[in-house]
Amino acid sequence: MMKNLFFLTVAVALTAVFAGCNKNMDAPEVGVTINGVTWATRNVDAPGKFANNPQDAGMFYQWNRKKGWPVTGTVTGWPTTPASGTTWATANDPCPTGWRVPTKSELAALVAAGTTFGTYNGVNGLYAGSAPDRIFLPLPGERSPASGAIDGIGKAGIYWSSTQFNDGCAGALEFYLPGSSVRIYDDLNKLCGFSIRCVKN
Repeated sequence: MMKNLFFLTVAVALTAVFAGCNKNMDAPEVGVTINGVTWATRNVDAPGKFANNPQDAGMFYQWNRKKGWPVTGTVTGWPTTPASGTTWATANDPCPTGWRVPTKSELAALVAAGTTFGTYNGVNGLYAGSAPDRIFLPLPGERSPASGAIDGIGKAGIYWSSTQFNDGCAGALEFYLPGSSVRIYDDLNKLCGFSIRCVKN
């Protein structure tokens, strides 16, 4: 009995240690706090819903629009005129209740916390932050501004900010494989379809 109890105790301890490598990764409603900002552990899927797993692509969104677009296949009805507004309006925010699209400054602070290319459950992507307080960002690619055609699946990760640059462009986080630099852009086309990673209100 004592021997079985010993092995059970060791197993529980090891589970806690390995789970600690990615704290809260499986608790999207909790998130992970990095540099004072609490980040969701997965992308936005349909409006108001997180993707099921940290490695899942979720859906693509044009800037300041709530309609989600699939990350594979062709689409029809792709808007070719940018949404109005100087910031991402609350009414158009696809994040679940209690969450919102991050600002460009918040994305920059996330990058400043440290980034490393790696895999999560066999999917390539980018870790941001330092374990155990880090999140995983997959590489879903993007949809082009002109037609909504898909590009860069598994090679590009581009995540919107709520910060406008001008009438046609806004800020975003962008990174590519293999192992390119991680950059914050001011002026990406608002008509592109990019991913969204939310922060807590």
